[in-house]
Amino acid sequence: MTTMTTAAAATTTLRTPAARIARPRVEGDWLLVPAPQPHRPVRLFCFPHAGGDATAYTPLARALAPVAEVWALRPPARGGRSRHPMPPDFDALVAAVAEALTPHLGGGDGGRFAFYGQSFGALLAYEVARALPADRRPELVVVAGAPSPAEWAERGSKDLDASELLRLTGLEEMVRADAELAELALGAIRTDLAVCATYRHRPHAPIGSALHALAGADDPMLATTGLGGWAAHTRGAFGHRVVPGGHLLATVDRPGPVDLLASLLADRQVSAPSRTAVPREQEC
Repeated sequence: MTTMTTAAAATTTLRTPAARIARPRVEGDWLLVPAPQPHRPVRLFCFPHAGGDATAYTPLARALAPVAEVWALRPPARGGRSRHPMPPDFDALVAAVAEALTPHLGGGDGGRFAFYGQSFGALLAYEVARALPADRRPELVVVAGAPSPAEWAERGSKDLDASELLRLTGLEEMVRADAELAELALGAIRTDLAVCATYRHRPHAPIGSALHALAGADDPMLATTGLGGWAAHTRGAFGHRVVPGGHLLATVDRPGPVDLLASLLADRQVSAPSRTAVPREQEC
């Protein structure tokens, strides 16, 4: 009888009927736990895209239960934090998020936690990981739909238009029928783009966390061949994959790369993956 690998077991768990999921809860101003897990699995801190909110990760949180417990970032100047001002620049945002997360790091099973971010949230997730003390950094950082920090700085987010970004992310259809919702979405995007325009990449030592970069096969904003630039930003295991989807992989109406995230988290329990890209034929 063949022994099931940890990663395979995690995927199998995801496909079994889920137990009743507890009601969402808010942790302070900055964090939402969309699907609390009583058995305290690994915590996956999720960082939204530009204009996004924590609720975008509700489908992912439910799909990952009980393998991981999602803790989603609640950015200011939108949703339940519409009266909270956004920090004045990217560095101040990183500092504020790092301070808010610190009391909750290492609270899962065995103190394990990881970061997942997409687009603007990917850059923020990486920089927050870097801002934390070395002994408080996540074991794994997964960045989706984002160029590496050096390439991000060269591109310059100030050239992006909020309306165009709403279209390219595939969210325009969701808000088109509601003028008020569309304006709220555009306002949140403008706020995040203004902060992102202040980002400056500074040479630094790579982090020791494992790093995995993802790109959607149909992403209109990121070349799928450009993920290798992230390799220079970690001393730990590195990998990159192209997965089905567009610029945003996890949204309010789809959970995103559930099996891949479960597999990456499970693999970290047994052995670190090699510092190589995954061959295209093995991509999810």
